[in-house]
Amino acid sequence: MSTVSDHYFTSEPASDAERRLVAVDLAGRAAEVEVAGGIFSPGGIDKGTRVLLDEVPAPPAGDVLDLGCGWGPIALTMALRNPGATVWAVDVNLRALDLVRRNADRLGVAEQVRAVTPDEVPDGVTFTALWSNPPIRVGKAALHDMLRHWLPRLSPGGTPGGAWMVVQKNLGSDSLARWIEADLGLPTERVTSSKGFRVLHTTR
Repeated sequence: MSTVSDHYFTSEPASDAERRLVAVDLAGRAAEVEVAGGIFSPGGIDKGTRVLLDEVPAPPAGDVLDLGCGWGPIALTMALRNPGATVWAVDVNLRALDLVRRNADRLGVAEQVRAVTPDEVPDGVTFTALWSNPPIRVGKAALHDMLRHWLPRLSPGGTPGGAWMVVQKNLGSDSLARWIEADLGLPTERVTSSKGFRVLHTTR
């Protein structure tokens, strides 16, 4: 995973003075979460992630993955929507992982959420579902390497399992869907479009 990791901003956990609280809606409930600079979408839930969270069905039980978790809106929603899910919140940004842990504790789902770097996920773990607002701007090669690593670790099965990803239409959502089908041989459906974003669903 080092090829992918080199394209990310990395950071140590934020100090108390750098962290701040913002009000958000997660899984239909009002919540306050901690955010900080140096991570993706430090002001709250970005438009793409909101589209994803509004469209996907509740995750199945078992091990599920939030790929590129940031401060944790996707991971926290997965945990809140299914108490039977063990959520792997994966990011290379140490500050982001620190915030995920703090936010999981604030929302009472700390026992469900494992905030880890990619290398800390055991090789034998497979996932009943993957949700992600993938980091398109890392570049096509790095993104493809990432998806080659994680998508084959999906357990077989359809909705609500599989990989649910949100991508801006003008940043190549349709071409990404075609690449997943051609390169990985995994069926990928264009589920819905909203606010300039496309939700893709990939299954094994």
